[in-house]
Amino acid sequence: MENDTTVNEFFLLGVTGVQELQPVFFVIFFIIYLINLVGNGATLMIVILEPKLHSPMYFFLGNLSCLDICYSSVTLPKVLINLLSTHKAISFLGCITQLHFFHFLGSTESILLSVMAFDRFVAICYPLRYTVIMNTQVCILLAVVAWLISFLYALMHSVMTAHLNFCGSQKLNHFFCDVKPLLELACSNIQLNQWFLSIVTGSISMGAFFLTLLSYFYIISFLLFKNRSCRILHKALSTCASHFMVVCLFYGPVGFTYIRPASASSMIEDRMVAIIYSAVTPVLNPLIYTLRNKEVMLAVKKIFVRKLLFKEHQYHH
Repeated sequence: MENDTTVNEFFLLGVTGVQELQPVFFVIFFIIYLINLVGNGATLMIVILEPKLHSPMYFFLGNLSCLDICYSSVTLPKVLINLLSTHKAISFLGCITQLHFFHFLGSTESILLSVMAFDRFVAICYPLRYTVIMNTQVCILLAVVAWLISFLYALMHSVMTAHLNFCGSQKLNHFFCDVKPLLELACSNIQLNQWFLSIVTGSISMGAFFLTLLSYFYIISFLLFKNRSCRILHKALSTCASHFMVVCLFYGPVGFTYIRPASASSMIEDRMVAIIYSAVTPVLNPLIYTLRNKEVMLAVKKIFVRKLLFKEHQYHH
């Protein structure tokens, strides 16, 4: 199929059309992006530097932090540039690349969250066999499968969208390149693209969400009916609560955007919801995981104490 598109670039309508509000949104998005980079970067460094955190749970948490840095970096830098610029254009190739990486990293996150729920299920329900089931090879394999499936899925999206014929308006009703606003501008048959977006995207996200819920259902059932220790129940539920909070924050907006059909009136809602999963959720992930996690907080203290002692040692010599 030949790409006979007449469009070389798209114009992003951005977060708001009100000129006076653009500097305000720039400051908000800049702070959000900065917190994201610092928070997720710190979590990643702690997981790498602290040997006590070299376990499956923190291996996946490190993956999630790395993902969140990349995920928001796909959209936010361009949003920040456009909020200060009058020419809010993105090249056709740049647009397809942004679309590809947005879906690639978003899909990886949804699969990774279900893998993390499975890890908690094994840790709580099969504690004696945990190190055997979740060995290093299995953890690496699960992470590689999550990244690989998502890459191939996103590649299908980007190739199918790139082969559409675009004509007429080049104004994209969004602050980044996504499938739904691009389909609105296409003047060729988009039935297959819409089917792929609803069925395949829905299957991957809702399939991962269902597996996550299934893991929690087994965890709660096991704790309530087989292990009636209140202390263990409280500890397990507090560990899972932070993970479940992240799951709800991620899947809620994603389900709202991609599973229901596209319409012109829904695009404004989609833009607002996209801010949550592309900017806000990646910032909240490290805050939810680290502030609620005693082991991570202890590791942070240890690293700071180690650095202070090292500086003191250098000062005295």
